[in-house]
Amino acid sequence: MKELYLGIDVGSVSANVVAIDEAGEVHYSTYIRTNGQPLEAVKKGMKELYASLPEDYLIKGVGTTGSGRQLIGVMLGSDVVKNEITAHATATAHFVPDVKTIFEIGGQDSKIIVLENQMVVDFAMNTVCAAGTGSFLDHQSERLGIPIEDFGAMALSAQRDVRIAGRCTVFAESDMIAKQQFGFSKAEIIKGLCEALVRNYINNLGRGKKLEPPFVFQGGVAANIGIKTAFEQEINHEVIIPKHYNIMGAIGAAILAKEHIEEAGVTTNFRGFEATDLAFEPTTFECGQCSNNCEVIKVELDKQVVAMWGDRCGMYTNNL
Repeated sequence: MKELYLGIDVGSVSANVVAIDEAGEVHYSTYIRTNGQPLEAVKKGMKELYASLPEDYLIKGVGTTGSGRQLIGVMLGSDVVKNEITAHATATAHFVPDVKTIFEIGGQDSKIIVLENQMVVDFAMNTVCAAGTGSFLDHQSERLGIPIEDFGAMALSAQRDVRIAGRCTVFAESDMIAKQQFGFSKAEIIKGLCEALVRNYINNLGRGKKLEPPFVFQGGVAANIGIKTAFEQEINHEVIIPKHYNIMGAIGAAILAKEHIEEAGVTTNFRGFEATDLAFEPTTFECGQCSNNCEVIKVELDKQVVAMWGDRCGMYTNNL
């Protein structure tokens, strides 16, 4: 019988679903754009996973991570619900045991994680500014009429260097347009954009941090060879891109679920694949019981409250 652990990473742009075995090897993975509907994206991913499973399988544990981890955790009956930093660090340490610095750039945010002996000792996240994220690169690829898949190779073909302002998306786009008017080619501008993105990333997220090799670059943007090259030039060192660079968060969630099940000696809370057909209804309300005015998220199933979170004092969470 094939024993598997599931990991689900739900972000603002995509949902990743993976299944790993006892050795941590990936047996199934999928990447689905959420399009503002994370629940539906996860349901689709889980149904695709179910269709791909062998007849003799056993789901031994489930972990969720990402911005939608709480809601998806309730829907699936997750055994662990972990933040992105922990999930990404766990997966990276599994594939690159001596990793010390992780560069992660996703669709809507970016993060840097510093490890010592496979333990997170420092990190920083950018969840506010779009400069230096995959969505900004997607926008520029559309504006320039260049498929995002060709960005990296095109950057490497540039004959000249051109500096692009990278601290803000508005300034960067204005500077790119100006450089085009000055006669620089699209390849040169794309190269300048890649360098600006990395320069901004290191200056903001890496400021004051001790960045040491091995360096690992992951997230969807790691597919862009132009960004990888810009990182290597900026830090003057090789950057490793793991095989499963775009689903590391989901893999980390699955590994954490496996560790929890084994260490606690418990069975999984997984509701089963049929749970994706249940009608979970999330709503929010402002508590108002104190000056915190917490926004509490409530999830109902068949008119019954199955989960609540967001209250700092635990008044609702602890009384379910």
